[in-house]
Amino acid sequence: GWYDAGDHGKYVVNGGISAWTLLNLYERDLCLSDNGSLVGDGKLNIPESANGISDVLDEARWQMEFLLAMQVPVGQAKAGMAHHKMHDVGWTGFPLAPHEDPQQRALVPPSTAATLNLAATAAQCARIWQDIDSGFAATCLSAATRAWDAAQANPNDIYSGNYDNGGGGYGDANVSDEFYWAAAELYITTGNSRYLSTLNNFAITRNDFGWADTELAGLISLAMVPTTHTASLRSSARQKIINIADNNIATQNASGYPAPLSTLEYYWGSNGAVANKLILMGLAYDFTGNENYAKGVGKGLNYFFGQNTLSTSFVTGAGTKTATQPHHRFWANAINANYPAPPPGALSGGPNAGLEDSTSASLLGGCKSRPATCWADNINAYAVNEITINWNAPLA
Repeated sequence: GWYDAGDHGKYVVNGGISAWTLLNLYERDLCLSDNGSLVGDGKLNIPESANGISDVLDEARWQMEFLLAMQVPVGQAKAGMAHHKMHDVGWTGFPLAPHEDPQQRALVPPSTAATLNLAATAAQCARIWQDIDSGFAATCLSAATRAWDAAQANPNDIYSGNYDNGGGGYGDANVSDEFYWAAAELYITTGNSRYLSTLNNFAITRNDFGWADTELAGLISLAMVPTTHTASLRSSARQKIINIADNNIATQNASGYPAPLSTLEYYWGSNGAVANKLILMGLAYDFTGNENYAKGVGKGLNYFFGQNTLSTSFVTGAGTKTATQPHHRFWANAINANYPAPPPGALSGGPNAGLEDSTSASLLGGCKSRPATCWADNINAYAVNEITINWNAPLA
């Protein structure tokens, strides 16, 4: 599985939406692209290239196998549930390569949110790999249905917050959106009507999505994947995405810089929120052919690459003035020349008026009235300059 961010933790909740995003990229290419495969074998120059399988799927499978391994086996207490996360028992210093980490690692008890992340991604996995590796697809489908049943039996196993030393919390007390997401993926894959009541009884109200708010992931899959049994849901799902994209375009056009964010949306990981909103704009373009949505995506990318209050590219190695010191234990050349600099293409978390770490608060204490300026290229400023898988997956 993937290390989550600047630390060495692995998390089912954040790992789930990140894996889904790459798998959705593959499905979008499969279902909607008019330009041939953009994510085929050999496109990414990874060790698995030239094996006859899309590089994106090779990479996503690495994470999917971790998610599957986090499921409680049959015969044990809470069978079918997924452990919330695993990470060091205490915070490590940095720089530190993974193989140098001296800490013991702890497996955190299962949670409903993690279990539904597994149900959703494993259901998505099952349909994608059906014609590529039927055995793996069957493993995914079995895990997905067992996870759904376990979540139904344990709907209130909320992460306690007692295991935050050594790793991020990713606590989520409202899992109604995860139930919707998992139901959508399972219904698309199986056509089983038992998932319909969850879909029909949930109201979509958000304009964005992320690890804690996942309903739009389910809506996107319903809008995109052309199965016969979802035909009655597809048109309304597409219209909802178009309406959401319209709202985000309006926010973008009202902003002094081309970020589709209100002043209240410059929070931890604001760049991840921008990237996910650009996905919604891109899908609206796919569904309508309206160039305004494509232009919105282009404007949002311009924001990442330097058309922002700081005239700085938030993507490492992309541009003449770029982020160079992200908070990361291994890409730590900024403080130790024996460690590598960040590779090109990593997206920094972005402006965050919360300033939840002492370095950010010290450097940027006067920025809160101008939240789009609340960013610093400093390796210690993790609240504004960390690298995470869920912010980088949608950049793809």
